[in-house]
Amino acid sequence: MTKISQLRWFIVALIFLASVLNYVDRQTLSILAPTIQADLKLSNEDYAFVLNLFLVAYTLSYLVSGKIVDKLGVRASLALFVTWWSVSNVLTGFARSATSLGFFRFSLGLGEAGNWTSAPKAVGEWFPARERGLAIGLYTLGGTIGATIAPWLIIALASWHSWQAAFVVTGLAGLLWLIPWLWLYRRPAEHPLITEQERTLIASGAEHANVAANTADWGSWWQLFARREVWLLIFGRMLTDPVWYFFQFWFAKYLYDARGVDQKALSVTWVIFLAADIGAVGGGWFSGVLIKRNVAPATSRLRVMFLCALLVPVAALIPQISGLWFVLSLGMIAILAHLAWLTNLSALVVDLVPRASLASVFGIVAAGSSLGGIFMNKAVGWLVTGHSYAPAFYCMLVLHPLAWALLWVLRDNRTTGRPDSRNRSASPVVP
Repeated sequence: MTKISQLRWFIVALIFLASVLNYVDRQTLSILAPTIQADLKLSNEDYAFVLNLFLVAYTLSYLVSGKIVDKLGVRASLALFVTWWSVSNVLTGFARSATSLGFFRFSLGLGEAGNWTSAPKAVGEWFPARERGLAIGLYTLGGTIGATIAPWLIIALASWHSWQAAFVVTGLAGLLWLIPWLWLYRRPAEHPLITEQERTLIASGAEHANVAANTADWGSWWQLFARREVWLLIFGRMLTDPVWYFFQFWFAKYLYDARGVDQKALSVTWVIFLAADIGAVGGGWFSGVLIKRNVAPATSRLRVMFLCALLVPVAALIPQISGLWFVLSLGMIAILAHLAWLTNLSALVVDLVPRASLASVFGIVAAGSSLGGIFMNKAVGWLVTGHSYAPAFYCMLVLHPLAWALLWVLRDNRTTGRPDSRNRSASPVVP
């Protein structure tokens, strides 16, 4: 293995760690929600309001963070985003009311979306086209692994000291991450640890990928909103991502409120996020198998998504069954299917959108995801206060089937032909 190969994998390992921290920091509040609500005297609607402030900021950040990355470069921008969200997480430990808690979580959201716009650009700078899929898969997996380990880590920190300590320690971990990042990362053209020959090799690999790409764009940022495809993709995320947000932000609280699970025992929710890990990788693998069998890329995505749309609705059975492990098993099936859906929906964006417009469309579509989460939090907060959690689960009967029906109309002559091996690029999943 050459020096440049070692460097690029060290770089993607650091981005993987940033993605782990990204999800640990956002999960901390939901895992400790019962204690924080009691300590700060927050109602369920207050809690939903705080979650929505995070998602509002996250949505706004998706729309602008890509431009920040292009202007400042990957090294400075990702350092800025990680510093911003890490300090915000530390400050959350000092919240004393719904207002201050909401302010700090809003600040967290402003920083966290930048991780998912910086990372693809870093991969584009350092990795040839043939390796980008694996690199993107690795840092995407960092998010789901972060969600997997968060229950264990956060409960342990809160049990060791206090709920405030969980925010402070995890936030400080992000600031420590800055040391290797700022030391190691440079653009290939500026890096002192590689030779001129290696710089030329990287540049020629990127050039070759650009020649193969579709160069016809869809116009300016504003013109994208006039395209039917963009709106269908937005609604595809807006309808289905609330399922993922529900399991991140409300499922542990559901187990505590409705199932009587003690807060220390809520670490058992790690199995839900283990299922997410499997779904994120397995969904992309499955559609790849279909492509190798000569199924057109977009058609292969939709076939896998159809299977997912049949599996996610099992979550609607959760309020009707008894036994914690039956509840967790159905949650695992639903989340495994949803992450497989999300992987393929992101790949579908790549299949349908010209390369020159791809980053802008990803940001807009991901913003639709956050809007769906905002509406979900408001609705769940109202339902839990006035009724129960059951209607939230019952909605999962229809969300993915409805979204799949909308996305099916995207099919046209471009998606029914043979797969084009010249334009098979991997897609980053935006959580």
